[in-house]
Amino acid sequence: MSSGPRTEFSGMSDDAPGPVVGTGVVFLVAQPGLEAALLAEVAAAGFADARQVAGGVEVAGGLAEAVRANHILRRAVRVLWRVAAFRALHLAQLDKRARRLAWRDWLMPDVPVRVEAVCRSSKIYHDKAAAQRIAGALTAAGIAVAPEAAVVVKARIEDDLCTISIDTSGEPLHRRGHKTFVGKAPLRETMAAGFLWQMGYDGSQAVVDPMCGSGTIVLEAAEIAAGLLPGRSRDFAFQSLVGGGDEGRCPSRSPGYLENEEAVVRFFGFDRDDGAILGARGNAERAGVAGLCRFARQAVSDLEPPAGVAPGIVLTNPPYGARIGERKLLFAVYGALGAALKARFAGWRVGIVTSDKGLAQATGLGLTPLGPIDHSGTKVWLWQGVIG
Repeated sequence: MSSGPRTEFSGMSDDAPGPVVGTGVVFLVAQPGLEAALLAEVAAAGFADARQVAGGVEVAGGLAEAVRANHILRRAVRVLWRVAAFRALHLAQLDKRARRLAWRDWLMPDVPVRVEAVCRSSKIYHDKAAAQRIAGALTAAGIAVAPEAAVVVKARIEDDLCTISIDTSGEPLHRRGHKTFVGKAPLRETMAAGFLWQMGYDGSQAVVDPMCGSGTIVLEAAEIAAGLLPGRSRDFAFQSLVGGGDEGRCPSRSPGYLENEEAVVRFFGFDRDDGAILGARGNAERAGVAGLCRFARQAVSDLEPPAGVAPGIVLTNPPYGARIGERKLLFAVYGALGAALKARFAGWRVGIVTSDKGLAQATGLGLTPLGPIDHSGTKVWLWQGVIG
């Protein structure tokens, strides 16, 4: 792990001339508990000076790096471009220093923005008051401020240090843009990508999800194998920033990817709900991976290894009683899944995402937990192992 970018902040007095110090840092927000998975992806993608920090990964760079991160990273939640940082001990000082920033170097006057502020362990402790002062500085610079604006300026004041960031993503990055059917309690795409990495998936193995819902895990695995970039079907907030519209749309595939002429079906999703299967098939069509995937209605007790593929990965996010179903009824489901895997899937790696240790143990597979990972406010673990 690199020591990463280090930022020195000026110790200006209130009367010091000129703008405050910029940071040259892009912050990649991670799903809590999947920071290491994001760091591995960022390092593999060649971003400079990547280092894991609280809440995500920092890399050196500016708008160009933020654009690239939005286009290619599967495990990032969103991308924040840190444009400035300065000390502020009271609201008047925050107001004065915020007004020194060259806002119009980053923001366009005809694109409204909204301001969000968080204060931690600082003399400035009122989030709303801090946001109002920064909004005033934006207005004074000729930037429109609106509560429902799509472009967001974020201020974090921690230990009296105010860091100003611009959210370059807009919609969270798990919203890939081509998945319109969403099942009950879905796993986010960013989490699915992180769990696949933790299972050792490299794009070459077969992947089976016996309770696939809308197909998130299967689709992520197929897109990775096909070299398809996650940002190819959506828009981003950076397109409304100064210079951001010049960066162009995300290409469909990773540079250098060689598409095979013959599509090999090795990604399989099953569910007992007909509506889920129909929705997953539609999602696969829109994602451009229908030729690599097969979805079918099937009970977990009938699960069998797909014919003609080597042992690969079984990864699933079954209901675990927190939001769907009664917990006591789920023990039979987990037991049936474990029995089918133990009887028929020798040599396959298995991963089960659940918040409930008892349900994971009900599989009888002796799986080992990895986590916790935050899933929409619920702490879950990836229970994994190899079928002997």
